Amino acid sequence: MSAPSSRGGAAVGRLSDLSPIEAGAVMYLRLWGEGDKGRANAASDFDIALGADQGHATMLTLDRLCSLCAHHGRRPLVRHGLGCACLGADENCFAQMIGAASEGAREDAMMMASLIVRPDFAPALASLSEELGLALRRMIKAAPLPTTGHQPPNAVLH
Repeated sequence: MSAPSSRGGAAVGRLSDLSPIEAGAVMYLRLWGEGDKGRANAASDFDIALGADQGHATMLTLDRLCSLCAHHGRRPLVRHGLGCACLGADENCFAQMIGAASEGAREDAMMMASLIVRPDFAPALASLSEELGLALRRMIKAAPLPTTGHQPPNAVLH
């Protein structure tokens, strides 16, 4: 039986399986987790893609969102290394939350948020997820990310 803290790190897929918004969410979660240098890199990306004002606002949103996860999480959020192609279970939940929120699927985002943080903080996390998701959507429209050619599966996998 694995330790509870490692459960969220189990590989459940690859980053290439995610949409650009979801993959971006994981990348910025990982950058934020790297400390000051990673956060400076994230802030720089936001400034370049969105302009100084919107970039700064997006970085504040990322910081609030990740801090909420870190301080009020149901357990520590496990993430893979910055260069890892694997997608961990916690990272997938985070990505799905951001992706759903960016599409206006608030109930789905709220459900994912309740898996990450205590129930009393889930509404705040879902709201921040929407802010970040919409910013990532604007970034992708401004400069589309390269794709792997991978098409996401339909609702039925097997």
